This record gives sequence, structure tokens and C-alpha cells, in this order.
Amino acid sequence: MSTLAELLADHTGLPGESVDHLQLVVAEWQLLADLSFADFLMWVPVEDTDEFVCVAQVRPTTAPTAHPEDVVGTRFGTADHPQLARAWREVRICREEEPHWYRDLPMRREAVPVRLGDAVIAVLSRETNLATPRVPSPLEIAYLGSAADLCQMMADGTFPSPEAGTDVHTSPRVGDGLVRVDPSGTVVFASPNGQSAYHRMGYESDLIGNRLVPLTRSLVRDPFDATDVAHRILEAIDGKPGTRTEVESRRGAVVLFRALPLRPAGRSAGALVLVRDVTEVKRRDRALLSKDATIREIHHRVKNNLQTVAALLRLQSRRTPSPEAKQALSESVRRVSSIAMVHEALSMSVDERVDLDGLFDKVLPMVGEVATAESPVRLARSGSFGVVAAEIATPLVMVVAELVQNAVGHAFSGGRHGRVDIVVERSARWLDVQVRDNGKGLPAGFSLERADGLGLQIARTLVESELRGSLSLRGVREDDTTAGGLAMPEGTGPKPSGTEATVRVPLSRRS
Repeated sequence: MSTLAELLADHTGLPGESVDHLQLVVAEWQLLADLSFADFLMWVPVEDTDEFVCVAQVRPTTAPTAHPEDVVGTRFGTADHPQLARAWREVRICREEEPHWYRDLPMRREAVPVRLGDAVIAVLSRETNLATPRVPSPLEIAYLGSAADLCQMMADGTFPSPEAGTDVHTSPRVGDGLVRVDPSGTVVFASPNGQSAYHRMGYESDLIGNRLVPLTRSLVRDPFDATDVAHRILEAIDGKPGTRTEVESRRGAVVLFRALPLRPAGRSAGALVLVRDVTEVKRRDRALLSKDATIREIHHRVKNNLQTVAALLRLQSRRTPSPEAKQALSESVRRVSSIAMVHEALSMSVDERVDLDGLFDKVLPMVGEVATAESPVRLARSGSFGVVAAEIATPLVMVVAELVQNAVGHAFSGGRHGRVDIVVERSARWLDVQVRDNGKGLPAGFSLERADGLGLQIARTLVESELRGSLSLRGVREDDTTAGGLAMPEGTGPKPSGTEATVRVPLSRRS
């Protein structure tokens, strides 16, 4: 089955920031489905058509589904589902006047625009199964009211927030326990499971009408944890996104908390507090954490071993009289150190993924050290690599480091000042990296296929075999170089033509 990123890559040209936001929506929208008692479908417009395609689907755990079949991949024109185009165009929630019949099932459909900044990047269709009549109980009224506030925040572009962190998959769900507080922090609704969680913490009375923050603080054993969970609830009431926190009560119960702000149309409406009693599953969590710690320890030891190898190579370089051997050993030290840095990042990761921006901020200065005082070269990076899987991180770091090393080592000579820019562009389909220099350019008759330099051979092999991508080199004309921000400082001699190396890495299997 295709992933969300792959479907977006196949049907849209959304930039990487929009793809990340839609993945965050999918991580959060089980909450919306459960509160709404409805299915949610994510629709995006297909490039060069007037159709929308469904790229993701979620069903409620609190009500019968309106779509027992898989809808992902289905296309609708504007005539089939006009509310999608209206919500996209008018940037507001649009609801059908009459129930819609789908395969003999009556349903109510609403279209909720997903806003990022000033732009709509997708539309959610909230589809409620009306075949089973529902009694408007206090629980249903509270759930639907909370869902309406969150959907309006999505149309406003304030939900979900990237500041909420990456722990939404392990956070409490609606069915685990839900407590709603008003802007003053007073409980106005508590689900039965939410009430039970507080009972296990030691509070036997009804939650409704109580101030939740001082009540929760009084039940937590550790004073620092008590202060932490109290601050998270208060921050949510003030409109700041909350993250998951875990506390142990005075009675020994372990409870997860997550507070979400409710600010539809920019007005304060209190907060939702999700709670889950995890006392019984804590043992299994500890076992999983132990395994994860073992994997990270392996990466840590690999990093230490690679650093030892780099130190031995550096020691050998100092004892070698041959300049050529010294240079070869120094380049080997740099390559081994780059791989060690990737393993260092993996040793601190919990999901075998690496933030390449932080990693390159450490690798590039190390590469730039080869620039001598006689030929000072400035390195600069623009754009974001983002977070990538471990199998991409190591070869990509090696490739970019080799290309930067090649530019620094061969593009400038004779005391000439220079600059090397690393320009990164990431979309749903591709990660494009350009290494541009304003040096002396490519030699006449240069061919990447026949190049005998070790650095270029390593880069080309890794791109084709490990990254399944492409590598190209071209000379840059003087006007192209100047337009790209690589103009030489005045008084440093004639302007060179420069070189541009381009790496394209697919982020989708189909690419």
C-alpha cells in the first residue's frame, strides 16, 4: 500500500513543508474522528485537472464507519463533491444542506480546509454515518463541541501545531479518558474513563466543577512532575500546544497526560486534557525501551570504533613522509569521521531517523578545514534537508561531503578567495542538493563517467547504488554564477566560470 508521502508525490507538487504538515495532520486526526463520531478523508487536488484524490483515511473507534471499504486513491470531480472545491476556494468549513447517500447509507458530509500559513494545502471530508440514530447524551455533546473547535482551528491554521512534538502516536486517545476545562481551568466535562483515571490516582469525587490544575498537582507524588503537568495544562489553557507527560500518583498509578488548547477563530475556549492509566502496560514499555536502548548503544559503540580508526589513521598520517600519502590518509580520516557522526546521531535517535540539518552543520566545517590560509574558502548552506531514514543519511552525508571537498580542493588556487554554496530543495518527490562554487570551472573535455578522482567515484557510486538517484556536474557561466550569489570579491582577479554539482535523491519508491 502506498504511503501518504508517496501518494502526494504521485499526484501533487507540494513542497516538503506542506508534506510534513499533512503527515502531522494524519498523526493527529484519530482524535478528530473519535470526537466527531465520523470518518475523515484527506483530499488534495490532482495536478493539471479539476479533480480531487483521496490520499488518506481514518475511521472512528467511537461510532460505525461510513466507509467500510478503502477509499484511498478515489478521485472526485467538483460536480461529485462540490464542497471540496468550495472549502478550498473560500477557506472555510462547508457543509452539505441535505444528507448524502453513499451505497445505500445516508451520511452527512462536511469539508474542512487544512491551512498552512496563508495557503490551503488539502481538504478534510468529515463523513458521519446517519444509519444508526444517536441519542444526544452529555458525552456526545461534549465530544462534538470539542471536534467543532479543533476543526475550526484546522481551518484557521492553528491545529495541529508542529510544536506539539512527535509523541502523538503514544499519547492518550479519546477513548482512554477526556477532560474538558473552560478558560478558567474549571472542569466542565469528564468522560467515564477520564473520571476513572483520576479515581486510580486517588480522587474519589466527581471532577466536574473542580479546578483541574491544583487538583492534579495534589495527586502527583513527585513535586517536580506535579509542577510540570500543572504547567502543561495551564499553557494549553493559554493557547500553547502541549506535549505528552507521564506522572506517578501518590497511590502508585502511572498516568499519561496530554493537554490541547482550544482556540477556534482565535478566541479562548479552554483546553482538552487527555488522560490514560498505563500502570499495567508500564512493564512492557520498559522492555521496549530496553531494546531501543540496546540499539542506540550499538550505534554509540560503532561511533566510538570509527573514531578510534580515524585517530589511528591520523597518527599514521603524521608519521608518513610522503605528501601524497598524507593527503590520502587525511581524506580517509574525514570520510570515517563523517560516518561516525551519522552513528552518533543515530545513537540519540529513537526511530532510526536523522536530522540532517544538524548533522551537516557539524560535517561541513570539518570539510572546510582543508581550505588553507593561502586559499580561503567560505562554505554556506541554504534550504533544509529535513529528517531522513538511516539508510539514506549515511550515503547522502558521504556524497555531499565528497562534492564539497572536491569543490574546495580543486576549484581554487593561487591564493584566490572563493565560496561554496550548498543549496537544498525538498519536495514530496525529491531531495535536490546543489553544490556550487565560483572557482576555475571544469577542465576542457571533462566527463563525469571518465573522471578518475576518488572523491567523484565514491560520490557517483553511492548516488547510483545506495540512493537510487542521479549525479551531474556542469560548468556555470559567469552571469549564472553572479546571479546565484557567488560573485567574487572585487580585486581578486578575473571572475571564474564556476562549477555546479547536482544530486537528486528520490523520496518516493515510485520515483
